Amino acid sequence: MSDKRDIQRLKKRISIRYGTSEASRVGFSEDISRTGMFIKTPNIVPPNTKIKIAFEAGDNSMIEIEARVMWAKKVPHNMFHLVKKCGMGVKFLNFSCGEERFNHFFEALAVNQLPINKNRAEGPEILLEAA
Repeated sequence: MSDKRDIQRLKKRISIRYGTSEASRVGFSEDISRTGMFIKTPNIVPPNTKIKIAFEAGDNSMIEIEARVMWAKKVPHNMFHLVKKCGMGVKFLNFSCGEERFNHFFEALAVNQLPINKNRAEGPEILLEAA
């Protein structure tokens, strides 16, 4: 599938916490943009659900974001590490704290990394438009 978005996505594995009422589950980002991220996790929540996301920036400051699950792909736990895109694509809605820190964090990532190839043909798209 071709990626039709003009948003710059960067590959970055970050340990994150997420959840519907509080950020209590653990997952990892695989890629991140200014408007969303892909969360690799076997514990997905249904599309259109609002979740809370929390992670530490490089300087140990906390970033907390409210996001909406745009798509989710669940696989059996024994297949989790074998399947590329199992988890959730989320769109950021608003920052509870750390928005300025996130912007600096993302800029630093962009300087040190090339964007992900937008024309790759593997895995589903992370849809960042409202469903």
